[in-house]
Amino acid sequence: MERVATRLGAAVAIVALLGAVAAFYAVRASGAEHVRVVKTATNKTLNKKILVNRKGMTLYSLSVERKGKFICTDMTCLSVWKPLTIAKGAVATGVAHLTAVKRPDGRLQVAYRGGPLYTFAQDKRPGDVKGNGFKDVGTWRVAVLSGTAPAPAPTTTGGGYGGGGYGP
Repeated sequence: MERVATRLGAAVAIVALLGAVAAFYAVRASGAEHVRVVKTATNKTLNKKILVNRKGMTLYSLSVERKGKFICTDMTCLSVWKPLTIAKGAVATGVAHLTAVKRPDGRLQVAYRGGPLYTFAQDKRPGDVKGNGFKDVGTWRVAVLSGTAPAPAPTTTGGGYGGGGYGP
């Protein structure tokens, strides 16, 4: 009787181990690698909790880019606004409401609450928000955590690229 109980216990342990191994490989086979690409930081200039990339650089979204509609697609725009992208099959993590949207060039761009995220080339160090309120084909805003309103534009004059668009 003792032998039967020992064999039964060993069989149950083997089945449990095989189930755990199968579950591990099933998750791995889905290709869903979770990558933390977004963090939060309290910005002293805006006095708000904002989204930043892994290097602490401010993330922005363009007011007219929503639901897979991209405006920033040419080299002029992309030289100033750098898309936050992830590898195919990866899942962006760091805060709630992150998704990935396919750019016209095929890359996957991280979006927050439907707005694709970018960094601004003129922000040189963490905490910079020089792109906030920048107007051209829409208005660039700092991505602010939660359902709060976008960060208000700083009270400065000028902005834009001098032509109101990105093309020649």
